[in-house]
Amino acid sequence: VLDRIAANRGYPVMLRMDNGPEFISLALAEWAEQHAVKLEFIQPGKPTQNAFIERFNRTYRTEILDFYLFRTLNEAREITERWVSEYNCERPHESLNNMTPEEYRQHNHLAGISKNAWN
Repeated sequence: VLDRIAANRGYPVMLRMDNGPEFISLALAEWAEQHAVKLEFIQPGKPTQNAFIERFNRTYRTEILDFYLFRTLNEAREITERWVSEYNCERPHESLNNMTPEEYRQHNHLAGISKNAWN
C-alpha cells in the first residue's frame, strides 16, 4: 500500500505514528530503511502529539463509519475513496488558511518546502 501511494506522491522523508502493533512491525521498519524514510513514534498516551491524524480519524469516523452500513468491503472502499478525494481536493480546511489539503500541498511544493508527509 505504501509503495502504491509513493508511486503517486513520492516517498516521504518521515512518517509519524503512534505505537500500535501495526506500526511497530519488522516489515514496516525494513520498508522504511529500504526507502530512506524515517519512522517517528509519538510518546505512548500522548495522542495530541499526532493531533492532525487524530482529527482526521475522528472526522472519518463521524462522517463515514458512523453514517454508513456497508454491505461489502468493496462498498466501504469506494465510499472511503470518494470521501478522501473530497476531503483532500474539495473541502477547504480552516487550519490551512481555507485551502484544501491538495492546494496547500501544491502551494508548499512550489514554495520549495520539503515534504515530510503525504497530506
